[in-house]
Amino acid sequence: MPTSILDPTFAATIAARQHERRSGTTRTVVVDGQSRMIPVPFPSPGDWRDCWVYFLLIDRFNNPSSPPRGPAWNRRFEFRHGGTFKGVQQQLGYLERLGAKAIWLSPVLKNSKPAFTYNYHGYETQDFLNVDERFASDGTRATAERELTELVDEAHARGLYVIFDIVLNHAGRVFDYVRPQGVVAIFSDAGVMNAPLGQEPPIQWLNGFGFPRADWQQTLPPPAQLSADDAVWPVDLQRAEFFRRRGEKRGDKPDARGFVRGDFGDMRQIVVEYDASVAGQEALRAQYGIRPVLSILIRAYSYLVARYDIDGYRIDTVKYVDPDAVETFGNAMREFALSIGKTNFFTFGEVYDDEKTIAAFTGRNGSGEGFGVDAALDFPLFFKLPPVAKGLADVATIRGVFQDRKAAEKDLLSSHGEAGRFFVSFLDNHDQHERIQHPNTPRDQVTTALALLFTLQGIPCVYYGTEQGLAGTVDAQGNADLNANESSREALWGKTPNAFDETHPAFSAIRALADLRATEPALAYGRLYFREVSGNGTDFGHSFGPGGLVAFSRILVDREVLVVANTGAGPFNGSVIVDRDLNPAGRSMRVAFSNKGTTGTGIVHAIAGPGAALPVVLAANEVQVIVPA
Repeated sequence: MPTSILDPTFAATIAARQHERRSGTTRTVVVDGQSRMIPVPFPSPGDWRDCWVYFLLIDRFNNPSSPPRGPAWNRRFEFRHGGTFKGVQQQLGYLERLGAKAIWLSPVLKNSKPAFTYNYHGYETQDFLNVDERFASDGTRATAERELTELVDEAHARGLYVIFDIVLNHAGRVFDYVRPQGVVAIFSDAGVMNAPLGQEPPIQWLNGFGFPRADWQQTLPPPAQLSADDAVWPVDLQRAEFFRRRGEKRGDKPDARGFVRGDFGDMRQIVVEYDASVAGQEALRAQYGIRPVLSILIRAYSYLVARYDIDGYRIDTVKYVDPDAVETFGNAMREFALSIGKTNFFTFGEVYDDEKTIAAFTGRNGSGEGFGVDAALDFPLFFKLPPVAKGLADVATIRGVFQDRKAAEKDLLSSHGEAGRFFVSFLDNHDQHERIQHPNTPRDQVTTALALLFTLQGIPCVYYGTEQGLAGTVDAQGNADLNANESSREALWGKTPNAFDETHPAFSAIRALADLRATEPALAYGRLYFREVSGNGTDFGHSFGPGGLVAFSRILVDREVLVVANTGAGPFNGSVIVDRDLNPAGRSMRVAFSNKGTTGTGIVHAIAGPGAALPVVLAANEVQVIVPA
């Protein structure tokens, strides 16, 4: 169990992985009773657009040994339900059959030991080098390490890549503040936030039982006198000045420095941009470099890659971190992964904001010396797609998202089909009060949204339970209770009679879309063109308004895939423009996917001017994906 990035076992783990890469090491993994050989380290995919992602919260996904601990599997619960690494491993075959190509795991690192409220999701890191033993089948660190390794190995043997969720911005509640009114866990004060450097309030580090120690004010005793549950680890981070110490953030918009300062509630912000180039910092710089905190985090997360042979990182709360530090971190992860044979290690960030703010934190703009973080979660599309698919918002807003994006990237890309590399698209996640499947949402609207997710540009990401129709938590009377983040964090394995039903309609729809995306490269790589439609075959224009049509083509080389979604409550019988050069009059095109089960072919016909159109008939809330016959 390493306790410092300078620990000899730390360096040995990294060196061993680099040696395995040079020597061509392999490992045998037993999957469904059959032996499979995998290379170690496991190589990266050629392109992440081929790898749609399944995101799960470990604590809420599965435990093969115990039922959920809360009052009910689908009641709001602010503590640990008890999901485990073994629970995830047990369902890897299920995810493989769903068609997933990558799994994104909520944070695995050790969180604060006390049973604080909300201390189950993993984002309150207390030890940045070691995994949380509470995810083990027996609650021990050694078993947790072994079972996480087994999970990753089996995932690789099944052709699933593994992405770990990590945090740069903050640690958990590892200290409290000394304020005039006493010692407090949370406070907000603009004067403190904006005070000169050196005027931060005193802190008292917490012990492993969750209590601030008056004798641990500002400084900690030597590491040998601390338990693994005390304060923060590794020892390299046990310095008060490495934390912001200015109380809770005052907003969510980056300031003139380009990021947001302050704690996330009682999660303590780390000074990732800490500068050791100034006078008086010589010893610190000699030990850790000019950016000591960033260096410690880079080394810690490099170790995690080496230790567990993972394939990517999703980075939490990115816009709260200095953009230059984010870029450096992304480049460092890429370089380290290259050193162990992972030529396309993937990093994507959570920038819960608009296109402009996202651009400041992702390397797609190439504004610095390196590429930085590869991609971002596609919040601009998330803000539009679910309400459009449900007939609640103007369909033209979807076209607007991609038109704005295309314009912003016109000088950066050889083909606008490349734009999909830079966004991980999604319909819902663990930070929303409602899932895409609201209790009152017709199933066809959900499958329409899923079809658009899988066919628009981006790397699709599906939130756990979507494939089982989870619709959020309920209260004690069985009424919808959708007022908190916990409302979308049900304990899936408690669902009866079958939590992992492979015949569920949503499971079948996702599987069909995954198969279609795998067999039609245009859906992953193709250029994107929004198409004009007509109800009379003569007058064409882009659909607009709530309940309209979303119509677009994905084109790769000489193949056009047409997607048409009717978000309205009534049928549509009309025509959609297609590329006349690729699909001339007389060309047959067939329905490859419909959420209503529609099949059949249509014939492209010429229209006035240099154009061509395909007749389409859609029921209410129907989406069709149409390919050359």
